[in-house]
Amino acid sequence: MNRLAIFDCDGTLVDSGATIYAAVAETFCQNNIELPPPEASRRVIGLSLIEAMAELLPDAAPEQHLRLAEDYKRAFWQLRAAGKVEEPLFDGVLELLDRLDEDGWVLAVATGKSDRGLKHCLEQHAIHARFVSLQTADRHPSKPHPSMVHEAIADAGAAPESTIVIGDTSFDMAMAAAAGATPIGAGWGYHDAEELIEAGAVAVAEKPLEVLGLVRELANG
Repeated sequence: MNRLAIFDCDGTLVDSGATIYAAVAETFCQNNIELPPPEASRRVIGLSLIEAMAELLPDAAPEQHLRLAEDYKRAFWQLRAAGKVEEPLFDGVLELLDRLDEDGWVLAVATGKSDRGLKHCLEQHAIHARFVSLQTADRHPSKPHPSMVHEAIADAGAAPESTIVIGDTSFDMAMAAAAGATPIGAGWGYHDAEELIEAGAVAVAEKPLEVLGLVRELANG
């Protein structure tokens, strides 16, 4: 039975918060909607786009949420075409991936990004081939639904009890718990450690390499 480590992307592998907020700002400006503060935008990172828009504008109609999600996609790819998308890897992420691989873990991603967006992001950092399973919002319900984790487990030949999920939001932790996997919080991301624990995290790492120690502790009981 393979041991599987599933990573969130935005806020866990890469720091994309500023670019996401820029795309939200452009979307809301185009629709003459008052822009929420950056913190509000950060709190919905990880959700699929329609669900994120519903959180930002709970009083708007579902049709508007859908339209805003489509406008956001266009705004984001316009930023990318203009060379304004910044999605740097967090310090220590590459070394963590290397060390997990050396320890025999199979790697996967579960993200609210689209297939296209995730592929571009991972290829930009030359890490696309490291992951045996890439699960996105294009083919699954939004987090915290466990569908992405279930599919990644099937792809990797793993089992819930041999799977960990590393993510920076309460949505990631709740998703992992619902799938029967072990949630580990990425404290360097967009939700506070307390929220991650409340959502089911067994532990929270403050830096990427701290995940390795936590994983080894869990493996040793």
